[in-house]
Parts: sequence; structure tokens; C-alpha cells
Amino acid sequence: MSPPCHKLYLFLDGELPPVDEENFRHHLARCPMCATGLHEAMQLELLGFQALHEEGLPSDDELIAAPEAVLPAWPTPPWPRPSWRQRLRSLAPAWPRAVKVWAVGGVALAAVLLALVLAVPMSRQTPPEVWGAHVSQRGLEGRVAYARADGYRRYVPMRAGPEAPESTTPLPLSELAELEERGDLHGIAAAYLVRQDWRQASDFLRRTRPSVDRDSDLALIALEQGRREEALELLEAVLRAAPNHPQALWNRALVLRELGLSLQAAEAFDAVVRLGEPGWSEEARLRATALRSETNLRSRDFHDARAAAQNLASLEGSRLPLEEARRFPGVVRLVFYDAVRAAPTREAVLRLLPLARVLDEVQGGSTLADTVNRVSLADFQRRGPLARDYARLLRQEHPTPDAFLETLRRSGEEDLYLGALVTLDAVEGHLDDFERIARASQDPWLVLLAERELSVREEREGQWWKAEQRLRAALASCTGRGLAYRCATLRRRLVDLFVRLHRPADALEDAREGLRLTRELGEWNLEQQFLQEMAQIARYRHSAASARAFLRESLSRIPDDCEQRTYVHRNLATVAWADFRPDEARDELEQATRCGRPLGMPGAWVLSYLARHGAQVRDEDLLRRTLGELRRGSRTPGELALLSFLEGQFMLERERASGRELLLGAIDAAQALPLDVDARKARTFAYGVLVSDAGRAGAQEQVLELMGQALRVPVPERCVLAVAVDHERTVAAVRDSQGALVGTYDDHRTAPLHASADGLVPARLVAALRGCAHVDVLALPPVHGLPGLLPADLAWSYRVGRSGVAPEARGQAGHHLVVTGVEAPRSLALEKLLPLEAPRVPDPLRVELRGAAATPSRVLREMAQAREIELHTHGLFSPELSDASLLILAPEEDGRYALAATQVREQPLHGAPLVLLAACGAARAAPFLHESVSLPVAFIEAGARTVLASTGDIPDTAGRFFESVRERIRAGAPASQALRDERLAWLSREPSATWPALVLLFE
Repeated sequence: MSPPCHKLYLFLDGELPPVDEENFRHHLARCPMCATGLHEAMQLELLGFQALHEEGLPSDDELIAAPEAVLPAWPTPPWPRPSWRQRLRSLAPAWPRAVKVWAVGGVALAAVLLALVLAVPMSRQTPPEVWGAHVSQRGLEGRVAYARADGYRRYVPMRAGPEAPESTTPLPLSELAELEERGDLHGIAAAYLVRQDWRQASDFLRRTRPSVDRDSDLALIALEQGRREEALELLEAVLRAAPNHPQALWNRALVLRELGLSLQAAEAFDAVVRLGEPGWSEEARLRATALRSETNLRSRDFHDARAAAQNLASLEGSRLPLEEARRFPGVVRLVFYDAVRAAPTREAVLRLLPLARVLDEVQGGSTLADTVNRVSLADFQRRGPLARDYARLLRQEHPTPDAFLETLRRSGEEDLYLGALVTLDAVEGHLDDFERIARASQDPWLVLLAERELSVREEREGQWWKAEQRLRAALASCTGRGLAYRCATLRRRLVDLFVRLHRPADALEDAREGLRLTRELGEWNLEQQFLQEMAQIARYRHSAASARAFLRESLSRIPDDCEQRTYVHRNLATVAWADFRPDEARDELEQATRCGRPLGMPGAWVLSYLARHGAQVRDEDLLRRTLGELRRGSRTPGELALLSFLEGQFMLERERASGRELLLGAIDAAQALPLDVDARKARTFAYGVLVSDAGRAGAQEQVLELMGQALRVPVPERCVLAVAVDHERTVAAVRDSQGALVGTYDDHRTAPLHASADGLVPARLVAALRGCAHVDVLALPPVHGLPGLLPADLAWSYRVGRSGVAPEARGQAGHHLVVTGVEAPRSLALEKLLPLEAPRVPDPLRVELRGAAATPSRVLREMAQAREIELHTHGLFSPELSDASLLILAPEEDGRYALAATQVREQPLHGAPLVLLAACGAARAAPFLHESVSLPVAFIEAGARTVLASTGDIPDTAGRFFESVRERIRAGAPASQALRDERLAWLSREPSATWPALVLLFE
């Protein structure tokens, strides 16, 4: 018997402690092995009854007629009760008689005894102590959506009160067993939740039926584990189904607070107040008041400081904001430069010296004091009039600003010229002058500003990698609190670059740091900008709830600003559309138009897509006006191609011919810009719309042709499947083994495509492929790389096109690289994987990298000439770290340990290798709609011919699976058939295994 079955005899002898005894009662009720043991024990008890009371033993007929009559007279001997093992040895001679007795009445007697053992405990009501109701305060800030665990108690954080919180009280296991017996798994989860045992609580919750209460508690666990975006998504779904769900409202307020969205959190607490729950509503009111007070105080302090600083440049003789300079050095320093430039006399300049010294004290050094002293030595007969005109320029009162700018350029007053360039937003046209003056000043504030402007020029010239390097180098040189404001603007510029490059994982790290920094500095306006950057990042990561929350928080802070209202509502419209809420998208767009401000790219995007649901009369005029405004601005070629796509998509629903012409023009324009992310978006989206239009028309041949062009791959004459999902539209087309065409079109999708393509291809199309030895799958994002597209018994692979030329092959020779036994960083707390066993077939070309030698740089170097590559290591998918899965390798000297898709793509693979990625989730792709970003795609683009990888977790034994696939390929089997045959062989041995179906092939 296995534990806890070995406790049976201790239980029957009364030797278990009370808690263990209760737990064993519940185990006994469910365990067949222990029930058998109980029957055997009762046989021995009957033997003992016969030996001690031979004369009074009931007859067989009496046992059969009334076995219950025997039980009340069951004797209790006055001597110590022997153990079951002792009785077994002593009663062996009486066994034949006992067998006869048991055969007659044992079954009835067993039923009665089992009832006596179990009846009393099972009839008890679970005490409230299970959910910590006996304490007067709670240690869990969130609310549990289980009524008996949600009684109001005052919240006291850990170690803050006289009583131990529920997380430190013992867990009554017997009561939990009773709850499980009743099937109340949510009650068990609630007991673990109040004790903050997230793993156990999650396990039990996931075994319960789907419900709003379950999802609310899963969100609470996600919050406590730091997965705030996931928590917000879960809670928003709960509140859409049950708008007054009290626990979800409360927990949503906590999530918003943790995200730094204090005004949104206060509104969420207000909703709890309106429910009028005793205790909870009062605490919610106090929390909402505190959040608003703290936020409004920060806003008021910042705006007071900024007003004091602005007076410095606009009002002669105004108070020097010395205290404000200590608290808000950034906003004061911004105005300090203009105050120096606008000072018309030597005395007016020297009056600023105390302020310069305070700002220098904050930063360290004497840069600003030196600036004041240097300017004070100028010839104010010549500088004075220019300074007065500069003050007029600041007040927007100068009649001829362009002419004044030229006067300053020739004046030799370099600081005035630089200031005018910034004020007139003319830096781009005079960037060389700006950089020269900034560097000559030796003022790090101005030098960092020049670096920012240079990065803007590099991005506009298409050299985004130079812009990124420049900004990272500038940030590395940022030191001191006095420069923190300027450093925050550089970080925001870097985030904006990453957003424009559609690199949300990179953007997220810097945006979070920027948000944290600006809060610490109290720079209210910069914090507002970072809130909006976070919204854009969340949108690119398809986190609609987070995007909405960040946008609404930014509007809550400046509710009366028309520019802000337009910006927020037009972006909320794009979020609603992406979340399959077209009516909500139109409502948000309507609100965005009320201020009469331009709708920008987001507005054009939503108008273009809403045409699919029937354009309103004014939509075409509004779209054309919006596109015209966008085209008149400074636009990159990629952005212009994207605008052509938006216009073409809109017109396709009204005038099909002109719409197709515009879409094909967008594709042609984008083809020449492979490095421009906007161009890549225009190309992929335009092809997606054309494919769905062909599918709607039933033109299956055209669907296949367009898909081949989009992926840059030839379309086979037979055994090919093309699949595309374009928002609500799904298109599939097949050529069967005879070349016959069949296809489907559907436009009723109501939710984004998630982590699996199960059911995406209709059964009749699957049936058409049954005669194929191999199926080539042509799929656009987001379908490309998803598991479950075709059944496990079909041989198929995703086709991957290359945007560039494949690396030059260098002969057929090459080694077989195997990475195994990797020593991952201890900080990751990953289980150590078993190293591969020696190969079953001698392999003279095998080269192994093991342990600490398997660093990213070494692996990349060894991959370059390999003909076969096997990476047996841990995989990691974290949107915070990378847009696609990472492979965990041994750390370099600088600590870098991850092998990412970007690194793989940059390493030419001259051996055109077969690549086996035996790592969890190695095939998981970024959720991008315009391109497939994953490790397998990166390997193909780098030169690999074939890649096998899994989209999910795989066991440690999967190494043998990959090796067996490799041996089948070496023996001459096509890769897709080798994978299929090994998958089926594995499933025949382990029918319950699900992971083999997650291993995909890319070619």
C-alpha cells in the first residue's frame, strides 16, 4: 500500500493524532485499497470475538437475520488492546471458523462498520475557521469571491497587527477533505486564498466549473503574483458579464492602483461604495478619497512649481523659485535657460545666480553658475535688444519670428539662437548648428538634448539602429538628479522608437522605468506621456483592458484638454476595434471628433476597418480629410504606403476596382522598403485584405496565388492548404492530391485567434487532404505557427518565405552540433535538465557543447557551419523580455544568457542545417498581425532548411523524440513524414500524451 494507506492499522488502533485521524477518515471513504484492508481487519476482529467469547458467539442464522444486534454487545476488554499485527499472529488457529462466519455475515457487518467509522465526521458542518473568519482582521488585501470567505474584517498588512493573519494559522485539513468530498472545490480554493497559498488555490480553482466567481479569484491570484495585465483582462471580462460583481470591482481597483492608475482605481472603489456593503463600502470610500487626495496633491505641487518657474522668464523681478528648484529641478531648469536668454541686462542675468547655484547643488558641479557668469560678461548694448525680442518670442508676440531666427543665427549670440530653434520647433532644419552649439557649451543637459534630436534625424532617414544605439549610449551617460528630467525625455524617445518599430517587449522595459522615474521626480507632464506610451505598448501586446485603463487614466488627469480628449478617444476606438467591438469603436470615434481636432493615424485606421460593417454617409469625407492631413505632414515612405492601404481597404467595400488598385499600389510601394516596419505592415495587411476579398468571391485559385506572393514562396500544384484570418474574416483554400480546388469563407469571427488553430480548417477541407503524402501550409499571421491546424496523422509543415537572400551554402560538409546539459543561471531557479545519453548510432561529426561552455556567443559561432543543430535546453516565453521565445543557455561573462530570435536572424547559417529545438515553447510566436516573429522563422531566415520546435511544454524525455525524428530524416524520410510517424508511434505508447501534437515543422 502507498501513503497514506500505510496508516490504516494505526487508525484502527487509535494511534493517529487527531488531525491525522480526521484526514484518514476522509481518505478511507475514497480509497478502494484501504476499504479492502478494512474488510481484512474486520475478519481478524471476528476471529478475536470468537476466541474470547466462544460460548456467546451468535449463530450463523442470527448473524444473517440481525447483524446490527451484534454491534451493541461488542465487548470492550479491560486489558490493553493488542495491535492488529499481534492479533493476526495470536488468532491464526481460529481462522477456519472465522472464514465461515465472515462468509455468512461479513458483507453486512462491513457496511455497518464503515458507516460507524465515517458517519459522524461527514455530517458536521464545515466551521468558519477554514476561511479565517475567527480572526478580527484580514491579511489579504483583495477579496475572495466565496461568500463564507468574504466577510468584512479590517485589513492589516503582514506583521502590522496584534493577531496573526490567516496565512499563519494552521489549515484544518479534515474540513478541507470534507469540502472535497462534497465537491466544493471553490471553498477549498478560498481557504488557500485567505492563507495566500497561490499555487494550491490556483490548482483547485482550475478544477472548478467556469464562472465569474472563479475568474475573479484567478484574477486575484494573478494580481498577487505580479501578472497585472492578466488580472485586469480577467476582471474586465467578469464585469462585462456581471457589472456589479463586488469582489471583481474591489480587486480591479487594487490592480489599477498597482499599475499606478490612481484616478481609475478611485473610480473603481467608488463603484464598490455604491453597492452599500457593510464594511467594504466604507473602506472603499476611504481608499478612493486617499487615492484622489494623493494624486491631486502631486498635480498641484507640480503645477505650482511650473507656474513659479514660468514667471521667472515672463515677469521681470519675479520671485526666484529656489525651493521649487530643489523639489522639481527639471521643470525649473527648463525655464532657467530661457530666463537667462531673456535677461536684457547684466544685473538681470546675475540676479539668477542663486537659482543657478541651487540647481548646480542638485546636480553637482558648477555648470549653470558658470553659464550665468559667462553671459553676464556679454555686451548688453548689442545683446539687450535681442534678449528683449527673445522674450517676445517666448510670449508668441514677435511679429516676424522667421526673420528673427535668421538675425540670431548671424548675431553670434549662440545661446539665443539655440533657444529660438527649440521655441520655433526648427531644430530639424538647423540640426548641424544645434549640435555644434550644444557640444560647445559643455553643458550635459544641452548635449543630451542634441543626442535626442540626432536620433530623430537618424530614424527619419531609416537608420533606426543608429538611433537606438545613440539613445542607449546617451542614457548610459545620464547621472545625477539634476539631469533626471532630461534623461526621462530620452527614455521616452527610446520607448517611442520601439513602439514605432513594433517592438513592444523592448518598449515595455523602458516605459516602466520611465514611469517609475517620473513619479519619483514628480514630473506630472512626463508621467502623463509615459502613461500614453504604456497604452500603446499594451495595444501592441493585445492587452485591451490595460490599454483602455492607461488611456482613461491619462484623460482623467487632464479631462478638459481637447487635444487629450481627441488623442484618448481615437486610440480607444482602435482598442475597441481590435477587441471585436465595432459599435464601441464607432462611439469612441464619435467622441474623438467633437473637439474638431485631427483624428490622426488611429482615426484613419478605424474608419477604414469600419467600412466592413457598412460605412456611414460622412465616413468617406472624414477619412479623406484625415488622410489628407496626414499626407501633408512629414511622413516616411512606409507611412505613406500604410495610408494607401487604409484608403484602399475602405474603397474596396464601395468601389472594388479602385480599392484593389490602391491596395496593389500599397504593396508595390512597400516592396522596396523591407526594413521599414510601416511598409511591412502595409504589405501584409494589404495582402490579407485581398486574400479575404478573393475568398469572399469564391476565387480559390486567386487565394492561393496571393498567399504565395505574400509569403514569397512558390505555390505547389497539389497538396497545399492556404489559411488566413483577417480580423472577423477567415479564408481557407485547398488543392488536393489531384490538384482539385476547394475552399471556404467565413466572416463571423467574434474574438481574436488565440494559442491554437483547432477547428480553423473545416472537416471537408481536411478530408480533401487525406490522399496527400505531405501538405504544404501557407499561412499569414496570426495563423502561422499555431498548433492544431491539421490532425496529428497528417504529414504537414508551415512554409516560411525569406525576405532576403539565403546565406551562401559552403559545401555539403558540416558538423552535427548538440547543445545539452546547459548550466542555466541560478537566479532563474530552473530545474536541471538531464543531459542526453550517448547516441545510439555512432556519429563522428557530432560536436557537443555542455555545461558552462554552452554560452550564446559560443553556440552562435558553432551554428554557422553546422549541418544539423540540436538545442536541448529550457525555453522561456516572456513578453517582458522578448517578442518571441528565448532559449536559456549558460551565462556569458557579462551575464547574458538568452538566445533570442534577433540574434539567430543575424547569424548566417551556411550549412543550411536541420534544426531541432528541444525546448519548451521554442516555437511560440509574438502575437503580431503583420509578420511572424519566432525562433523557427528566425532560423529559416538565417539559412536553415528545416526546423522542428514545440509551441508548448515538453517533458525531459522529449530529447529521444527529437532524436528519433532526426534518425528517420537521416534514413531518407521527408521531414514532415518523419515527424508524423514518430508522433504516432509515441502516441501509441502513451495515448494520453498531448505534447507531441505541439511539435511543429517549419520549412
